[in-house]
Amino acid sequence: MIEMELLAVRVELPSNTPVVLLREKEGDRRALPIFIGTPEATSIAYAVQGVRTPRPMTHDLFGSTLDAVGAALRFVVVTSLVDGTFFADLHISTNGEQRLVSARPSDAIALALRAEVPIYCEDELLDAEGLMLDDNDDAEVGEDGDEPEEIVEEFKEFLSDIRPEDFNQG
Repeated sequence: MIEMELLAVRVELPSNTPVVLLREKEGDRRALPIFIGTPEATSIAYAVQGVRTPRPMTHDLFGSTLDAVGAALRFVVVTSLVDGTFFADLHISTNGEQRLVSARPSDAIALALRAEVPIYCEDELLDAEGLMLDDNDDAEVGEDGDEPEEIVEEFKEFLSDIRPEDFNQG
């Protein structure tokens, strides 16, 4: 497993599709782009910003639930890509036992950021899907041009234009 860091959450144009970029913390510093849903992208951006909502969002609720039952998220792993869909595992400890829970990578990342636990990627997946970014693309989340406030505003704008038929998987 290779430890990753959140590089950015962006909206890909012209499709207005949110994408999260993970990057290896060491080594070649390859990036792994994962297209995600708008609510998950907003949740990730909120976690980066430290935004607290009046009522808990789903990822906050899940973290609180783990705490309430005496469980802890230890780390998350982006495990595979099958037919264009990424998969991840939550590594949870409870009562001295380690448990795996399958998750979408976007949810796993949102939870990992809130719990401040490591994000990993399987070696084989990063070997197959990792990209080398140009120096221009090397900005970290929060640096100029990639401010979390701007990301959240982009998602709010995206959400205001969305219609139910946009989700038709036909």
